[in-house]
Amino acid sequence: MAGPLAGIKIVDLTQVVAGPVCTMLLAEQGAEVIKVEFPTGDILRQNSLYSKNGMNALELNCNRGKKSISVDMTTPEGLAIVKQLAADADIFVQNFRAGAIERLGISHDELRELNPKLITVWMSGFGQTGPMADVPVFDPVIQAVSGHCAVQLNPNVPFNDVHRTIIIDKSTALTTAQAITAALFARERSPDGHGEHLEVSMLDTALAFFWPDGGMAHTLLDDDASEGFTLYQIMSVTACSDGQLVYYLQGDANFQGLLRTIGRDDMADNPRYGTAAGRASSGEIMAEIAAAVESGFYAIERDEALRRLRHYDVPSAPMLQVNEIHDYPQVVHNEIMHEWEHPKAGKLRQPRAAAKFSNNQNEPRWWVTSLGENTDEILADLGHDPEAVAAMRAAGTVT
Repeated sequence: MAGPLAGIKIVDLTQVVAGPVCTMLLAEQGAEVIKVEFPTGDILRQNSLYSKNGMNALELNCNRGKKSISVDMTTPEGLAIVKQLAADADIFVQNFRAGAIERLGISHDELRELNPKLITVWMSGFGQTGPMADVPVFDPVIQAVSGHCAVQLNPNVPFNDVHRTIIIDKSTALTTAQAITAALFARERSPDGHGEHLEVSMLDTALAFFWPDGGMAHTLLDDDASEGFTLYQIMSVTACSDGQLVYYLQGDANFQGLLRTIGRDDMADNPRYGTAAGRASSGEIMAEIAAAVESGFYAIERDEALRRLRHYDVPSAPMLQVNEIHDYPQVVHNEIMHEWEHPKAGKLRQPRAAAKFSNNQNEPRWWVTSLGENTDEILADLGHDPEAVAAMRAAGTVT
């Protein structure tokens, strides 16, 4: 099967991570994605970390399954090529700084007048308008103003930190991909079949992503609302004698199972420690539990601790290093990690698309193109003959 989005064509002017991961997801679900890049290429191509023969890991992980055309969009001829691509597409996505694409000479209204079925998608950091609209943005900047940094701390080491993965970029990618498929569905239902314009900012996504749990203490605004604790306060990595694990406690049964895991049946059977009412009666009780848990786990090997936690049905797992993940039994069973050979970058390991479809399973797209690798093919599809393409290349319109 070609995937649920087979037949959908996407013009992708995005760079860095949020936009490219969004369109990669859609490509893996069957869409044809044409990545339009300046002659210097996507900023990711200029990264030399974890690279081989001009291909780097971040680029390879964000641009799988796409075609690439290199166009000088600052020239009238290059701009005409972009508009020609948009005229025959379903979706047009860009994530330049607010106002930049309009300064190039492209507006979403004009594109949809040119192609009424086109869905235009403007991605941004803070939004298309407002006091921060033209500020340069990367993931940690949005983490700082959306609450994410505020809750990144271990209760025992109370220093705020950033997520050590670009979670806002990737959640924005997922949010935008979902919005695009919703817009495709709305277009199918529309009497005139016209597309619409979407705007997605990293700031808005970060807040929507954060709030269900991170905003618990700031959701109920009346003075008589009950208080409690937020979920980040009961999450931490726990050290055993030979490794680390993570557990999560939901209710009295989990607390009791935790205490029995470390051999403290006396505490588990004591209502002061084993019940929510008891634990809430004094701050000293939670401190006693924390001390018992810390010393108790440190006296047990990790695998034995996990065996006991699972015996008591406490949600738990080993804390794996990244180089251990592909060998974890459930990861192996799910067959999500895949190894393949790239002609320039060599042997790669990457996860497949996460969602599985029963009737429209995705065809794996294990390729990542070099800058402008498909320029001739794409221009030929637009009706340009080899002589015209050669002239464009000589003029620097395409590379």
